[in-house]
Amino acid sequence: MSAGGVAGDGLVLTLNAGSSSIKFAVYGWADCLPGQPHPQPAWRGQIDGLTGHPRFVAQDGRGQTVAEQGWDETLSHAAAMEHLLGWLDQTLAGHPLRVCGHRVVHGGVQHALPAVVDEALLDDLQALCPLAPLHQPHNLAPIRLLRATRPSLPQVACFDTAFHRGQDEVVQRFALPRWLTERGVRRYGFHGLSYEHIAGELPRVAPGLAQGRVIVAHLGNGASLCAMRGGRSLASTMGFSALDGLMMGTRCGTLDAAVVFYLLRELKMSPADAEKLLYNDSGLKGVSGVSNDMRALRERADEPPVREALDLYVHRIAREVGSLCAVLGGLDGLVFTAGIGEHDAATRAEVIRACAWLGLELDEAANAAGGPLISRPSRTGTGPQAWVIPTDEEAMIARHAVAALGAAGAV
Repeated sequence: MSAGGVAGDGLVLTLNAGSSSIKFAVYGWADCLPGQPHPQPAWRGQIDGLTGHPRFVAQDGRGQTVAEQGWDETLSHAAAMEHLLGWLDQTLAGHPLRVCGHRVVHGGVQHALPAVVDEALLDDLQALCPLAPLHQPHNLAPIRLLRATRPSLPQVACFDTAFHRGQDEVVQRFALPRWLTERGVRRYGFHGLSYEHIAGELPRVAPGLAQGRVIVAHLGNGASLCAMRGGRSLASTMGFSALDGLMMGTRCGTLDAAVVFYLLRELKMSPADAEKLLYNDSGLKGVSGVSNDMRALRERADEPPVREALDLYVHRIAREVGSLCAVLGGLDGLVFTAGIGEHDAATRAEVIRACAWLGLELDEAANAAGGPLISRPSRTGTGPQAWVIPTDEEAMIARHAVAALGAAGAV
């Protein structure tokens, strides 16, 4: 698809701003309307490495690189957005943007649906920054920049917590005094845009699982599991923050709260230093002492600290799979998605072998080929299946942005 093919309808921009990167995609408006097949972007790319050696890469709809640039010095988010918008203005000349959709990590208790951004919504989302201090401020910065520089461009916030808002109240509670729950200290769950996409793909890719008991493993630098039945979230390994649950690239995952007291009281760490340790210096990176990149770790898997990190990563996934099976009352399917889940056959194989007690049996050839079905039929013929299904958060954001404008009567 090219801009020329969608000029009459206009274009949809999606932005996913993180702590060190800004990802973007551009879609045709008509491709994102309800009832249309899964939309494919006309362009997509990112500026990553903002805090180190920034690099901008953009690709067209065929996956061909159409722009590339690097910088020797760090780049602020504002400067990165300025470069991206300049490139978009030049590339999309004559083809107007009709809406920009944003991934926003936290929507809190109030926001369970994508919403058109106004000042009141921005105030609500700003108030949630203490609940997601390493994500939410970066998500909101591009929204403010576009409101200042392109005030006529509608913007839609799409929340990573929204998919989980329908969970039973007891699932969302901690065993804390009620006044803390009322202040928002509860389980939220994240990666919701990814899980929503997988829930929408199951009827097409694996229709027999669509209404069944499914655990989706979103395994990337951030990682979590979601238990779904009939495409609805019943429980997630992430809770109050994106620090909870599985071991991740640089995050520790579930941790006894007394460890934090120990860091503060005995090691005299400041809250900021403890937060950095748990978010940025733990997980695969901290245990291996080498890297948070699964590809680099697999190349050095014979080194004892690296092997221990890989084994712990798989152990935590398998343990949480068991926990979510208890919520579901069994398992019909395990779905791998996101960067590691989609591309690292070794991790998928190790997880499936660790979950063999459920009746999962690995198809090694199918797994090496990337699936989509990577399990063999069980000996009884009734065991669960394992699948690899790519996620596409940007397509979900684009669809939501178009639908939200329609619902608000702003089309």
